[in-house]
Amino acid sequence: MDDTDHLPRKEKEKCSEVRIGNSLNESESQHVANRRATVQQCLQEHNIFCSVDEVPNIALAATGGGERAMIGLLGSLSQLSEERLLDCIMYLGGDSGSTWCMASVYKEPDWSNQMETVKQNIIKRLNQGKITCSEQYKMLAKMCEKDNFNVTDIWAIFIVSDIVKEIDDHVLTEQRGQNTNNPYPIYTVIDKKCKHNTLNRDTWFEITPHECGYSQTGAFVDSKSFGSQFEKGAKTKEQPEIDMMYLQGLCGSALADVEEIRNRIQMKSTFTTLQGPHMEEGYQVLCNLLEMNISFHKGNDPSIYVTNMNELLEGKHDKDGQKVKIEDSITEETVKKHTLSVCHSFFDWFPELKDFWKVIVKCIEKVSQWDWGTKYNFLYKMKVDDVHPSVLKSEKRHYEDTGLLINSPYLSILRKERNVDLIISLDFNSGVQFETVDQAAQMCKDLQIPFPTVEHPENIEEPEDFYVFKDNPNAPVVIHMPLFNAMNCKGEVKMWENKYTTFQLAYSEEMISNHLEKAGLNIKNTKEKLLKEIEEVIQEKKN
Repeated sequence: MDDTDHLPRKEKEKCSEVRIGNSLNESESQHVANRRATVQQCLQEHNIFCSVDEVPNIALAATGGGERAMIGLLGSLSQLSEERLLDCIMYLGGDSGSTWCMASVYKEPDWSNQMETVKQNIIKRLNQGKITCSEQYKMLAKMCEKDNFNVTDIWAIFIVSDIVKEIDDHVLTEQRGQNTNNPYPIYTVIDKKCKHNTLNRDTWFEITPHECGYSQTGAFVDSKSFGSQFEKGAKTKEQPEIDMMYLQGLCGSALADVEEIRNRIQMKSTFTTLQGPHMEEGYQVLCNLLEMNISFHKGNDPSIYVTNMNELLEGKHDKDGQKVKIEDSITEETVKKHTLSVCHSFFDWFPELKDFWKVIVKCIEKVSQWDWGTKYNFLYKMKVDDVHPSVLKSEKRHYEDTGLLINSPYLSILRKERNVDLIISLDFNSGVQFETVDQAAQMCKDLQIPFPTVEHPENIEEPEDFYVFKDNPNAPVVIHMPLFNAMNCKGEVKMWENKYTTFQLAYSEEMISNHLEKAGLNIKNTKEKLLKEIEEVIQEKKN
């Protein structure tokens, strides 16, 4: 039951972009129905026969892990195509770095039927592409003008674009109707406040070409309106659609490095030649303001920057006419207060710097607030029984990388209505083996979502390349495939993990090539095992 039920039909149609309910949206249902014939034909090529009704829903779940996950998923998809297995995948879900690969492949309307060409184009871009400062500044200036400009915008343009070597300003809804021959894509993030309040069922948020919303509680909005302003289920102010660059920044924000952002802001602030009587002075004000924030948030002593700021701002007054003086005793509240005060008065002090530097000032202001993934809440002031009241009361919500809770899209793929029979989990995590599948199993237990028991092998430090969990008849079969394992690394798992770290930025050409090979080997080496599990799932459906 929602707030639109009592409205006349014409009024209700105005609210139609907000949908309360767990059922799949009509477009996704149609996509899945149409793809069944493709999956059926793919299985027949491998001598696996079933009726259309017995075709299994197979989901490929890719974890995060920065560029390691991006390249890992690319290599896996390429090898699945080579082994003629890609067409048996119904859903492709990803979070964090794996969504960077998804964003790249889904740019091609028929990518799954031309995977080799798509892969080579992406590799060429990663090896030879370059984003210039002017391109980044131009895009950032555009983002600064929108409502709810936040650190995710800065992160996407300064960091993610340097890794993926492009600024993709296409919008997700452009893919509607273009990817009918491909697996259905599910991008996943989490609601930051729900995570902190341990509202686990409300935490999981999915983004698809047709709808965005809370996977487990069943509250969705048309993707073209995700971020627009709503009240009581009716749109009150249109906002621009999120573009693919922002989506990649939103999904891949677990890598957020405040010092790296600081470096990029400083680099941008020297993009033009320092000329004019106050250019150097203004530059020093912003540098010290930024350093004060970074130093404080890292737990260091910011007093040297406070002293510098007070010297630079001596004799200046804020917008209220008060003499500017930054207190020696710094707290989180005073850091934010003084930063905002300086940012709001900066162009009164240095009016000749406004044209270019307004973007830099805006970035520093947002970094001081450390405000990520801010969007208007499409559920604001609605009445929805299954959604926690705290979600419904807030005008805005904050979304972030799923990896900050569970580095996997499991909880969106596991929507009951998707009827997934088999999950192939490509684990591109680094560090603690089986961490994502363990966390998913525990979360499902807490939320009473059917999930198989996860049993660890004896030698967890040198895992095999293929594990099957399937002791729960009400749950999908889960295949767990660690990226670096005893089969493709042969005793050198730790060496490979140390070479491909999550927080490393752009990989070299050699690293990309070697990584693609390792990811591809996992699919090649386990092809027969995959087919065996698929066949058993079909047999269960027949029974």
